[in-house]
Amino acid sequence: MDPMTKMWVSLIGIGLMAIAAVMITFARLKTKGVLKFSLSFISFILLMFGFLCGLIAIL
Repeated sequence: MDPMTKMWVSLIGIGLMAIAAVMITFARLKTKGVLKFSLSFISFILLMFGFLCGLIAIL
């Protein structure tokens, strides 16, 4: 993978992790019940995709 592509993959990973952090904060502070669980689950999935993007960028 060329360096420019690695940069974009890494940037996408960082963005996904930041979105996941904002979503989980919102879910814990402002929501209850099923919506809280749904937002938390979606943010966990985004965090995993962000982690994978970061790992791919390193390799």
